[in-house]
Amino acid sequence: MKLFRFDKKVGTHISRYESDFWLSRILRTENANLQISCMHLEVDSVIGLHPATVDQLLLIMEGEGMVTGSEQKETKVSKGEGVFWEAGEWHETKSEKGMIAITIEGKGIDPGTFMKERN
Repeated sequence: MKLFRFDKKVGTHISRYESDFWLSRILRTENANLQISCMHLEVDSVIGLHPATVDQLLLIMEGEGMVTGSEQKETKVSKGEGVFWEAGEWHETKSEKGMIAITIEGKGIDPGTFMKERN
């Protein structure tokens, strides 16, 4: 057995695109088609507006926040919810109270295969 960490203390502070959050990388496949990370947003933090380089799924594990997609309309998200952006889609994530989320990024991911869409 091996034990690993992915908390904020072992993460990297990200400030690109006027962001302010911590990123802890978890997994990347050998051919780089899939990458999994943990995003740590503190109070009043932001993952700045930027285009998704590949399909991206954000899974909210703790806390809550606001997300936007290409339409720039803010939508509230909270623990137990997921957000999917397609490659090239401009998006932003903000949190006033703090949030921890897992991101899964890669070509051709399709959360609709197993996950139920929110109304």
